[in-house]
Amino acid sequence: MIHKLSKRLGWAAFLLVFLACLGFFSTVSHAKTYQIGTDVTYPPFEFANKHNQYVGIDIDIMNAIAKEEGFKVHIKPVGFNAAVQSVQSGQEDGVIAGMTITPERQAKFDFGTPYYKTGVVMAVAKNSHISSFKQLKGKRVALKTGTAAADYANSIKKKYGFKTVTFDDSDNMYQDVTTGNSVACFEDQPVMQYGIKKGLKLKIVSKPANTGWYGFAVKKGTHKALISKFNAGLKKIKANGTYDKIVGKYLGNQTNRAVKGKTFTIGTDVTFPPFEFANKHNKYVGIDMDLIRSIAAEQGFKVKIKPLGFNAAVQAVESGQIDGVIAGMSITKARKSQFDFSSPYFTSGVVMAVSKNSKIKSLSQLKGKKVAVKTGTAGADYANSLKKKYGFTVTTFDDSNNMYQDVVTGNSAACFEDHPVMQYAIKQGTKLKIATKPAESAPYGFAVKRGHNQALLRAFNSGLKDLKASGTYDDIKAKYLGTGGSEAAVKTASSNSEDRSFIGLIKQNKGALLSGLKETLWLTIVSIFFATIFGIVVGLLGVVPNKFSNWLSSVLIYLFRGMPLLVLALFIYTGIPSLTGEKIPAFVAGVITLTFNEGAYIAAFVKGGIQAVDPGQMEAARSLGLPFGKSMRKVILPQGIRIMIPSFINQFIITLKDTSILSIIGLLELTQTGKIIIARNLEGFKVWTIVALMYLIIITLLTWLSNWVQRRTNV
Repeated sequence: MIHKLSKRLGWAAFLLVFLACLGFFSTVSHAKTYQIGTDVTYPPFEFANKHNQYVGIDIDIMNAIAKEEGFKVHIKPVGFNAAVQSVQSGQEDGVIAGMTITPERQAKFDFGTPYYKTGVVMAVAKNSHISSFKQLKGKRVALKTGTAAADYANSIKKKYGFKTVTFDDSDNMYQDVTTGNSVACFEDQPVMQYGIKKGLKLKIVSKPANTGWYGFAVKKGTHKALISKFNAGLKKIKANGTYDKIVGKYLGNQTNRAVKGKTFTIGTDVTFPPFEFANKHNKYVGIDMDLIRSIAAEQGFKVKIKPLGFNAAVQAVESGQIDGVIAGMSITKARKSQFDFSSPYFTSGVVMAVSKNSKIKSLSQLKGKKVAVKTGTAGADYANSLKKKYGFTVTTFDDSNNMYQDVVTGNSAACFEDHPVMQYAIKQGTKLKIATKPAESAPYGFAVKRGHNQALLRAFNSGLKDLKASGTYDDIKAKYLGTGGSEAAVKTASSNSEDRSFIGLIKQNKGALLSGLKETLWLTIVSIFFATIFGIVVGLLGVVPNKFSNWLSSVLIYLFRGMPLLVLALFIYTGIPSLTGEKIPAFVAGVITLTFNEGAYIAAFVKGGIQAVDPGQMEAARSLGLPFGKSMRKVILPQGIRIMIPSFINQFIITLKDTSILSIIGLLELTQTGKIIIARNLEGFKVWTIVALMYLIIITLLTWLSNWVQRRTNV
């Protein structure tokens, strides 16, 4: 076989193939194997399952990283203390055992990137009346040797006057409390929670304290390559979702089953960075977006994000069009009457901002002036609660950028905004400055319609709890708000080195702009098609010799022409579903809105065009014995259509412009796309100039078409 292959390939080619295969098998067979020590009884991080296989968060993470980085691991469950000593003596290459990173340990070990955040809690027997450290005086407390929890307990035992007893494993420590030998024990929060979920007859009575991070460790100054591989692999499994799946596997609860595999539609704002905004790739990112996606991955469900704008998102939840809303939504008493909220995931405060050269430094200087706010926000509520006291007036905007520009241009003296959002805007180049300290601090929450989607709400709470425990929550915040745990140090989420010229903005956002234009044109074409049919039918009803038909035509024209387009859009998209319980897709709602509104105008000029034909024409046709229908088709309509055609083209132009109003229901047409781009870079003037030019080019082309058709029909 080899001889035949060598003849076909030639000896040189065969030799190259042979050596390549030899090298491949040599690499596979000699993949580096590391000896990794771990604990024996530290569920859910490491423990033996019913098949006597070692599993848990630590074990699965280590195996996943090894697979990603192409090395092998031999897990050795020797117990925490023995594992630590084996690494120090060089018997093992590394240890992963829920090992908290402390300054003392950093003196002896090199740690990889922290992979899980934890805190120490106190647990007591289920029937115990102990609820605070003060009640431990003179009593015995159980600890596990060498743990951060033991260190914490020993650091406070003198203050609270309790004694300690130490065990080598968690199970014996727990049993010492359940049997009453000790009144309490100290343990890492996720470990204690897991034990209680598995039936341990204990309860947690304190908030997490002495919070820290778990890390993978090697002997100081050794195995730098292993640490590098661990860090690189951890980054990869966090990026591809493996990390969240591992944590969810052991810390998820029964809510997973209720939502697993389902897809939920979640509404959000369009201009609220750093919580939600579109990046330069036109993908929605931000604290809220990363949080809901991470929770979905951890809890086993999927989310479809709909950037509707704050007001539209809230109304869509109320009407049942979408399942939930996450949009930096402050939890207030008024909102609690209409929505069920999750556990708070962020706490913010409202600040007042003024233009850079303004001399206003306090609320008392606002008397007689105008203040800008954003509809439906905590900042707007706060401003309205103060306006009578300080004597200022309020003007409201639908998005942040227009609110900021109203202050920058001097139309308003100040604006009120959430603290981190305002800081982000200023770092992005908005010419404002913060003049007051944060006030009216309020927590943000994920919301669902009151009494609905309770499984989703429970899944959110459970996922949020797990993300906080694992440290993913802190990673998300740090990504957008800077490191160090400070929510005040806002990190710029997009590069300030981006080209902000007109050409640069067009290049960066051409995909999004063309997508928005395509949606606008498609919406216009579909709507004008149905509006024309509707308009012709209603218009003809107005001229047939039947009083009821004439009355019905007049009513329909009056009703849909007299109703503001914005009101009609919201009525169809949110009002009707709240009555019927049936969802209406945003595009369909937009087409229906334009069909009725534009169709009413078409009906009016169809009716007027027919009536503009000399009545003698109909009389002459009828006197010749033609029936009404034939007279209309053969005599009246040909003359009426010539009168109507320019109006049809003009109505097409009007419909094109009216699509911009439909951004209120979240359609990503050209205007909405402009808002989304501005939310990221806050280049309002330049972006709106680009959008305006795009509209003008299309409208100019349509105007030329209208003039050409008019000239042709007048020949």
